[in-house]
Amino acid sequence: MAGARKLELIALPDFPLVEPGDDLAALVIAGLARADIRLATGDVIVLAQKIVSKAEGRLIALDTVEPSPEALRVAQHVLKDPRLVELVLRESRRIVRMGPNVLIVEHRLGLIMANAGIDQSNVAGEDGPVALLLPEDPDASAKLHGATLAALAGVDVAVVINDSFGRPWRRGTVGVAIGAAGLPSLIDRRGEADLFGRELQVTMIAYADEIAASASLLMGQAAEGTPVVLLRGLDWSAAPNPASDLLRPAGEDLFR
Repeated sequence: MAGARKLELIALPDFPLVEPGDDLAALVIAGLARADIRLATGDVIVLAQKIVSKAEGRLIALDTVEPSPEALRVAQHVLKDPRLVELVLRESRRIVRMGPNVLIVEHRLGLIMANAGIDQSNVAGEDGPVALLLPEDPDASAKLHGATLAALAGVDVAVVINDSFGRPWRRGTVGVAIGAAGLPSLIDRRGEADLFGRELQVTMIAYADEIAASASLLMGQAAEGTPVVLLRGLDWSAAPNPASDLLRPAGEDLFR
């Protein structure tokens, strides 16, 4: 008889404010040391998107942004700062839906999200309002931080970059993986048998999304100041694949 399964989640306390150019892996190792924790093989480190973007210098001062005629038109419709709308349009492939205080787009990475993931909460500029863009390549960022953590700690760990998404037909936000390395973001269970021997036909597990959502319970959405969460106790056998594999191809999307 199998023993009880357990998953442990630990939010690193007293994590410092991240500045452009900071070495996130080094900050994580220091945070683990303060909490008297040593990384072990199979651990997963979940990083909030904000600290990844900040470290990569993805802050844009709005005073440096010149709105285009299209941004001015859209801004009037959605009741948002035209400079912010201009950044959203630059980061997007297309507008999916818009209305008062709502601008949903297809991000250049293929993500369907509000405001192209551009955020102004928990970010501040010295000379005026700023906006924070998503990382250029979240999967590449996760791979880089995972490799650096492995070099510093001497063990292989996985990394997930977590962002907060709204969802159609449901209120509220939930953590979603926009970048991942060292683990399977998507696990295909099709062809396996269920408890009664029936072959699974459509079951695919959004593994990295489930990890991101669980970490969000500790990260919070406001002033918690806990942007790094350690998950310990997961076990997987599927091969690693990037978070970009979670995106549904347009040909499979019945709502586009």
